[in-house]
Amino acid sequence: MRRLLIVMALFAAQPAVADSNMPPAYWANRQLPDAKQEARAQALMDELRCLVCQGQSISDSDAELAGDMRDLVRRRIAAGESPKQIRSWLIERYGSWISYRPTTEAAAWPLWLAPLFLIGAGAYLVRRRIKARAPN
Repeated sequence: MRRLLIVMALFAAQPAVADSNMPPAYWANRQLPDAKQEARAQALMDELRCLVCQGQSISDSDAELAGDMRDLVRRRIAAGESPKQIRSWLIERYGSWISYRPTTEAAAWPLWLAPLFLIGAGAYLVRRRIKARAPN
């Protein structure tokens, strides 16, 4: 009985259902036949963040969701959509966080201005310290 409980505990500890049993999406790991379309798709996939891994682009990630997103990008490129349209649709659906390309939204202005402010404040403090140490 004790062995059975140990085996059941070990089995339950396994991530048995972490991945689905579904096969990967058709275009997840295949290239488009048209080299120009594939180049556009690849460039876009390099700019999109994986929603699961968060630190990788969908072109680098092995996550199942990243494969689904690669499939979506390739299908839309093959259907004639531009990378800009696809990126806009994904940003509308998942938010601007999904894109590695910086945004110019008003909410992001502090992120753009903070380094300039910090450099200016540092220069002011250095200048003030140098003046304080200089003999009169």
